[in-house]
Amino acid sequence: MINTVSTTLDLFSVALNRKVIADMILPANFDKSKTYPLLILNDGQDMKAMGMQNILFHVWDKKICRPFILIAPHAKQRIDEYGVAGIPDFKNEVILQQNTLFIVNELIPQLFKVLDVFHFDEIVMGGFSLGGLSAFDIAWNQSHLFTKVGVCSGSFWWRSKGLNDGYQETDKIIQKVVRDSTQKPELKVWLQCGTLDETADRNNNGIIDSIDDTYDLIVELETKGFVRERDLFYNESIGGRHTLETYSIMLPYFFQWAFRA
Repeated sequence: MINTVSTTLDLFSVALNRKVIADMILPANFDKSKTYPLLILNDGQDMKAMGMQNILFHVWDKKICRPFILIAPHAKQRIDEYGVAGIPDFKNEVILQQNTLFIVNELIPQLFKVLDVFHFDEIVMGGFSLGGLSAFDIAWNQSHLFTKVGVCSGSFWWRSKGLNDGYQETDKIIQKVVRDSTQKPELKVWLQCGTLDETADRNNNGIIDSIDDTYDLIVELETKGFVRERDLFYNESIGGRHTLETYSIMLPYFFQWAFRA
C-alpha cells in the first residue's frame, strides 16, 4: 500500500510580488535517493475540495500510475495571473510573464532545495479552465522543461476580439500561438472536455463552445505534426461538467496517461 503525505509550502515570489502557498503531496515512502516525476498543477486552492490526497492514494495503491510529486500553487486573482502571456485579450488586457517566471525561476528551483533532490524524471504541467489555458501556454513555450501537459475544460475561447467587435474563429489566442509557432515542440498533450461543460454555442453549429474551441486547438496541433494517440490525446467525457467533481473523476485518467506504471 502506497500512502500519501500532504504538506504546504510558503514562499515569497518576486515575480508575482506576493506570498505563494502551494499544496504538495508525496508518496509516504518518498526516497530522495530515487528520482520521481513532478506534476505542477495550477489552482492549488482547489486541491482539498477535489479530494486530491484521496485520488493519489487510490491511483498509487491500485498501481494505476507510478508515484510522482505533486505541487499545486494557489492562485490569488486568477484573471490577473492566468491566461496567454504577453498577448492582449479582447479587453486589451495583457497577462504578463509573472506566473511563468514564478514557476520556472522560483518554484522548480525551490523544490530541488526543499526535497533535497537534484533531478526529476520529467516535469509535467496541468490545470483546469483558465488555469488549464495557462498551463498549456507555459508548457508550450517552455517545452525544454516540460514533457507533457494536461488540461481539463481549458478556456481555449480566450480571444483577441469581442464577440460584437468583428470576432472570427481565427481570433482565438492560443490557437494562433500554435498556428504561428515555427517549430513543433517535443511535448505530449492531453485534453479533456465534458459534453455538459456549458450550453453556449456562439456559431450555432450544434457543438458547445468549450468542445468546439478544443477541437480547433486539436486541428492546429495536428497541422503542426501532432498525431492522435501518439503525442495528442483527447477525452470527451459524456455528462462531464465544468466542475471540480468532474475534474476529480477525470484526473486518474490523466495520471494514468502521464505516469504509466
